Amino acid sequence: MPIEQFNIIESTLREGEQFVGANFTTEQKVCIAEALDRFGVEYLELTSPAASPQSLEDLKVITGLGLKAKILTHVRCTVEDAALAVDTGVTGIDVVIGTSSVLRKFSHGKDIPAIIAMACEVVDYIRGQGLEVRFSTEDSFRSVPEDILGIYEQVDKLGVTRVGIADTVGVATPMQVYNLVSTLRQRVKCDIEFHGHNDSGCAIANAFCALEAGATHVDTSILGIGERNGIPSLGGLVARMYAYDRDLVKKYNLPLIGELDHMVAEMVGVDIPFNNYITGITAFTHKAGIHAKAVLNNPETYEILSPQDFGLTRYISIAHRLTGWNAVKSRAEQLGLPIPDDEIKRLTGHIKELADRRALTLDDVDSVLREWADEHGSGGA
Repeated sequence: MPIEQFNIIESTLREGEQFVGANFTTEQKVCIAEALDRFGVEYLELTSPAASPQSLEDLKVITGLGLKAKILTHVRCTVEDAALAVDTGVTGIDVVIGTSSVLRKFSHGKDIPAIIAMACEVVDYIRGQGLEVRFSTEDSFRSVPEDILGIYEQVDKLGVTRVGIADTVGVATPMQVYNLVSTLRQRVKCDIEFHGHNDSGCAIANAFCALEAGATHVDTSILGIGERNGIPSLGGLVARMYAYDRDLVKKYNLPLIGELDHMVAEMVGVDIPFNNYITGITAFTHKAGIHAKAVLNNPETYEILSPQDFGLTRYISIAHRLTGWNAVKSRAEQLGLPIPDDEIKRLTGHIKELADRRALTLDDVDSVLREWADEHGSGGA
């Protein structure tokens, strides 16, 4: 079905805190929360207050900031955890319990009837406190479909705000996600949230398929950080949705993605990958001559994302053997060097020959162009 709208549940302060390099201070959490709020995410999800005394205090600090985003926390399926969360001032509580056979055997030891009873008790309690409540099965794609669909139907009857499907170990394929979400969409009236891990490289594709199948909310984290290989990155999901229909992401402050990525990368001690969505150093770099010519004429020929919409610029790489004369001409014009086309073509051949012998830099190319200008009495910047 067409995707007409969606909501981001930004989980850097919950799932992201489970990343091996993440040890956020209270001050860092505030910086992340405020930046994400400026970006415009609909929800912020934070670590359970039952995790540690500091987690409890940090949750209270974030709920007290007066942000536009709704503040959620993620707890086990117990009234005790839910009650602790209620007292922090959150907007809603995300409840989760494992439903796959492996988790039921080695995690909590409950059978499906017991899980249904627990889920109904906790959902009913949270609704009674006037808060949003999401109930999610954990390890949904290694669970028996009819088991989890039955649980979802029970909590839907109680008026749960959302039900969640979680690909906890990153095992699902896009088609599996589509099929399960579309089936669930026919059996519940409430909203549907998708949480997917990236262990096998499908997190963003799975999230997109969930939305196509009728999901309404997707979990993300900045740079995709989280347990193991993490979850869909905020920038990656935005890139996917922008490519699908850029009107869907107009509600977000897109140029802030760069600030968010660099801030969190520094906090957790990682480099931004060269091929990272939107903010990677090569994301808007064009090299091959045929690509450069087309992009100079019309950027949409080889760019599905417009760098300007993200506060960025494209870069045409010309210091190499694959360069084309149109790209070299563009560089000459940037330098204010009025070189005729026939000479540009000759100079381009010279640059290619140099590149065959050694690695070149942009300064090398600029030197070639300026030397021509000097020999022919032309000025330039």
